[in-house]
Amino acid sequence: MQRKSIAIYGRAFNSSVVPYVEQLFSYLKEKDVLIYIHSEFYDFLRLQFDCPDDFLLYYSHSDLPTNILFLLSLGGDGSMLSAVSQVRDSGIPIAGINFGRLGFLASIHKSEIKKALDDIFDGKYTLQARDLLEVSGSDKKIFGQENFALNDITVFRHDTSSMITINAVLNGELLNSYWADGIIIATPTGSTAYSLSCGGPIIMPGSGNFVITPISPHNLNVRPIIISADSELELEIESRTEKYILSCDSKSETLETTTKLTIRRAPFRINLIRLDSDSFFSTLREKLLWGLDVRNY
Repeated sequence: MQRKSIAIYGRAFNSSVVPYVEQLFSYLKEKDVLIYIHSEFYDFLRLQFDCPDDFLLYYSHSDLPTNILFLLSLGGDGSMLSAVSQVRDSGIPIAGINFGRLGFLASIHKSEIKKALDDIFDGKYTLQARDLLEVSGSDKKIFGQENFALNDITVFRHDTSSMITINAVLNGELLNSYWADGIIIATPTGSTAYSLSCGGPIIMPGSGNFVITPISPHNLNVRPIIISADSELELEIESRTEKYILSCDSKSETLETTTKLTIRRAPFRINLIRLDSDSFFSTLREKLLWGLDVRNY
């Protein structure tokens, strides 16, 4: 019988969660699971504890085996966003163990590792396809081969206290000229992240929409707007410094205002593993404290 194989990816974390990582590796050893681990993450783990030395290493997306069952991300939602760059368009599912705080994406609690992985190996889960955004520049290649975002693509002002003007054209028609600190284009996945903190709506995954949320707009009647995921958005930025910052999830670049942007749905989706016990609405109630009366605490 062929051994089950998975990949493990993560970033540096607090030493307080080392016992949970040790528990994870003990569990996988008992299950006789073949482990491919990201080389940089493995170097970090070896400094934290007596890490097993029988792992197989991979170094980037290009040498990640395609026959693995899933990729397991260790950390918080930031690690999950970074893990997207590991699987890209391979279709490999991603599951996340939450060592962070909120955990909208990394949904497995660190105290429930064994039960969650038992369910995954037993097939008691569903795959949830999530849309991504893709950004391209008019005069340069932005972010190389990682010009996609699971959460959001954001334009910020650069090195100035003055607002910038973002001329937004949607499907060839002028949408608005935003005079603001910046603008966020978020997926349903990213609607509970930066966009939410700037007053954007929460969008259910799979809704087939994106949301455009201005950051501190000068005109208070300029509100977030939900657009079809089939839309194409073109942005032209005006700034006193003739520069602006573009972020794509956890990646960022400083660009000249001569660089116009085109944002559209990426040509592939990411598959997130969702256990039968997971619920979008229960996550909202738990993470956003819906239904709690603070007067009782």
